[in-house]
Amino acid sequence: MEEYKSPVYNVIRVPVDKVVANTYNPNVVAPPEMKLLELSIWEDGYTMPCVCYYIPEKDIYELVDGFHRYKIMKTSQRIFEREKGLLPVVVINKDISNRMASTIRHNRARGTHNIELMTEIVSELTKAGMSDSWIMQNIGMDKDEILRLKQISGLAELFADKEFSLTKDD
Repeated sequence: MEEYKSPVYNVIRVPVDKVVANTYNPNVVAPPEMKLLELSIWEDGYTMPCVCYYIPEKDIYELVDGFHRYKIMKTSQRIFEREKGLLPVVVINKDISNRMASTIRHNRARGTHNIELMTEIVSELTKAGMSDSWIMQNIGMDKDEILRLKQISGLAELFADKEFSLTKDD
């Protein structure tokens, strides 16, 4: 069996123009913290690479984690120039459902999540055939959170193949 090697041991420098944001990142950073992130990157450099999935047919890297570090590179002229427009990236190779789960796992403990985007993620994962238990296990939600987000979505299809009944405890 081949020894596992974490992606962080394969950091590459990617032209920021080849990196694109994903459409499912619910993490939000307030303006004061964005200024602090820009200062941190200016003072300390990039200390953590962005996590991406490579799409060879388009020759682009789609972000899984690190959107705000990427955004700083795109918006801070002094950092862009110093870094020569190259963003530190590690590449993971996962299907879309697992990339979404990775994004949530990376973000969940830091920052706040936009409820509309979290609802959309639960909806997309459910439509992709992921079970509630898969969602619970892979993005750290409990049953009540999933139920609430499905209710917010208002999409009846998210409740397909589910039985609901009242028990004595309800």
